[in-house]
Amino acid sequence: MPVKRKAATRTASTAKPSNATKARATKPVAAGAKGAPKAGEAKFARSRELFKQANSLVAGGISSQIRRGELPVPLFFERAQGAYMWDVDGNKYVDYVMAMGPNLFGHAPQFITDAVTEDMKSGYSFAGQFQKELEVAEMVREAVPLKGLVRFASSGTEIDQLALRLARGFTGRPKYVKFEGHYHGWVDTVLVSVHPPLGKAGPAKSPTPVPESLGVAPGALQDIIIAPWNDLSALEAIFKKQGMEIACVLMEPILGNTNFIMPKPGYLEGVQALCRKYGSLFVFDEVITGFRVALGGAQEVTGIVPDLATYAKALAGGFPIAMLLGREEIMKLVGDGSVYHGGSFNSNVMSISAAHASLTHIMEDPARFYKDLNGRGLALMDGLRDAARRTESDFHVQGIGSFFGTSFTTKEEITDYRDHARFCDDAKHRRFVQAMLERGVRLATNGRWHMSSAHTDEDIEKTISAAHDALRAI
Repeated sequence: MPVKRKAATRTASTAKPSNATKARATKPVAAGAKGAPKAGEAKFARSRELFKQANSLVAGGISSQIRRGELPVPLFFERAQGAYMWDVDGNKYVDYVMAMGPNLFGHAPQFITDAVTEDMKSGYSFAGQFQKELEVAEMVREAVPLKGLVRFASSGTEIDQLALRLARGFTGRPKYVKFEGHYHGWVDTVLVSVHPPLGKAGPAKSPTPVPESLGVAPGALQDIIIAPWNDLSALEAIFKKQGMEIACVLMEPILGNTNFIMPKPGYLEGVQALCRKYGSLFVFDEVITGFRVALGGAQEVTGIVPDLATYAKALAGGFPIAMLLGREEIMKLVGDGSVYHGGSFNSNVMSISAAHASLTHIMEDPARFYKDLNGRGLALMDGLRDAARRTESDFHVQGIGSFFGTSFTTKEEITDYRDHARFCDDAKHRRFVQAMLERGVRLATNGRWHMSSAHTDEDIEKTISAAHDALRAI
């Protein structure tokens, strides 16, 4: 079917009509088990061989836990270019993982490769300053509604830690509010109640902090207040009880780590008002949304300007970088060393060069860039919904184009983590992701799709066709 591209909009909720009954829990078909696709054994033979070897050399055979979930086997790749990846068995994929979000322009865009290749001739890591670092900071100040000072680092996890330390240092308070379903990195102080079992999560209005891993320091839980997202009355009750202890409220302003969930109308405004009333800082984790949903990120889309904001992923088009941006009076505590921040690889030549090239490319014509990126994403979303209707599937799509979420549910819209946990069939979605991989489309196992400016109408057509076949197959 022909792809019809739509102009980008800020509307988030999209639900697919379905004749399906309530989703049933379904066990994923294990590779090699009875009923598993026969093609999988031969099609991924070399990846299987390497993964077996990897398990004797690398813990779990992978170096980031989400990669372990790829079925029928975590793949090994030889190369990637534009919208495509090629594995060691010679299979070619249209890729929507896009390194979990950083590859805004697709894999290895030539303009970034050229810039980094040229700049790295002068050195890799100076442990000192250079002019291009300042130019990137100036471009950020021009692009993002929040005006202030920046600090650079290397990953989203560490930059969120700096934001929390700074919030505590500025306010002199020990606690912060974190929301169920939101992810801010893998360290102890934030790896709590990301996707907790509902049987352990406590009451919906006042959730119990649940560690996501063995070994999380028990003391870390004492300073975390877990709240349901998109529920202003629950947050008001928390502030009435503990407001003078709360250093900050930290959130993904557009929730991308649990399905894809927009804030309800008026919710962010209400959170900001509570923070101002009680003297707490409002912190946006824009590690996913920054420079992806718009030039000004979620701040531009929602119209809300926080006190601090963190960035990573799309800022450097595939190179490792992170950044904290904040009001000058807060950031001066980092500037004078009162709040300590270090890192040998911070603002290294390659990452700053890539960020400079990325922002320069976008800012040549940001309106056109995001209209095209979001427009292609909206066209793909519409095509996926149509495939669901034609197959009478409970496959569900919601998002804004540049990235979106998919799940299997009969619910019209997913509005918070517990909605997803109760009404979405994650096992069925894992089967769908495997079926798509076998049809030449690579998806993230967590249901998040990342568009890039390298995806074409032809790629979208292929993806919609593969989805139709995959939905029929499962």
